[in-house]
Amino acid sequence: MSRRRLLAVLLVGVAGLAGLAGCRSSPTVAAYVGDAQVTVAELDAAVAERLADPDIAAYAQADEAGFARQVLGLRVGEEVYAAVGRRYGIAVTDADVRARIDQLLGGSNLQDVYTQVAQQQGASPADVVENVRQQLVRQRVAVVAGQADLSEAALRARYEETKAGLSTVELGIVTVPDQATADAVLAQLLADPAGYPAIAAQYAGNNTLPQVQALASADLPAVLAQSISATPAGQGFTQAVAEVGGVVVGFVRAVTVPSFDEARSQLAQQAATAADDAGVALVTAVRDDLRLKVNPRYGVLDQGRIVAGDGGVVKLLDGAAVTGGTAAGSGTAGD
Repeated sequence: MSRRRLLAVLLVGVAGLAGLAGCRSSPTVAAYVGDAQVTVAELDAAVAERLADPDIAAYAQADEAGFARQVLGLRVGEEVYAAVGRRYGIAVTDADVRARIDQLLGGSNLQDVYTQVAQQQGASPADVVENVRQQLVRQRVAVVAGQADLSEAALRARYEETKAGLSTVELGIVTVPDQATADAVLAQLLADPAGYPAIAAQYAGNNTLPQVQALASADLPAVLAQSISATPAGQGFTQAVAEVGGVVVGFVRAVTVPSFDEARSQLAQQAATAADDAGVALVTAVRDDLRLKVNPRYGVLDQGRIVAGDGGVVKLLDGAAVTGGTAAGSGTAGD
């Protein structure tokens, strides 16, 4: 894992806001989220708190109204996820969040991440923490709703189902002009596997590997995948391939299947991603029930997002440049 993995979690918004409903309005309220409110005073304080960071202030300077919309989206998102937690009886502790951030960082420096997110997205350390907290909520909601399983037993079952696809194949490919040559080359390789580089050099080209290479199952040439999977380690095959104008000689030197312990981290990440995806729909259902309403001073709801009065969209923690008009508003209130 790396800093890039953590940034990927932070920089991608998932779902928009619910539809506009109701007729609640007050000049002192920036947004209504069910029975909760984000007041103008709370929003102003949240904006001021972030602008105290010089990096965030520099980011916000280009579009102060758009930045206010972004912060409003963040605050609304916090209220939405708090409602999700209450409905499903889910609590994510600070220790849970710290552990997840450590996983995502993979040894990278957290302060460097904070600086990068502040400069590129105008997000504070608290925003980073909240995004990770919301990711964990989505995953746990999916588990509680029976739409995901992150248990050890489920990971072991996933391993048994997918371990063939987790394997690494040490593969040689030599492309020759005809079947007779292919048969002769395969016989040479089986008799003297160590001679592969010299044999490959005789048929050098774009469709010949000069050395045997270790390839993950997902990276194997699709046209050869069936032949490769049917070939035991230490054996080879020939296959005519019209696209290369000849016959491919494949040599499978070894096949390595990772143990469960070796694959566990990858399996856990796959399971967590699937749970996150399932959780998005569940969060959206809660959001729909909350009847969100935004003070027109800050923007309008358009296709599930808070936008400026002229339709400029600001996505929460997105990498795109902020666009917008003169009205203050928010980004995607979600993740």
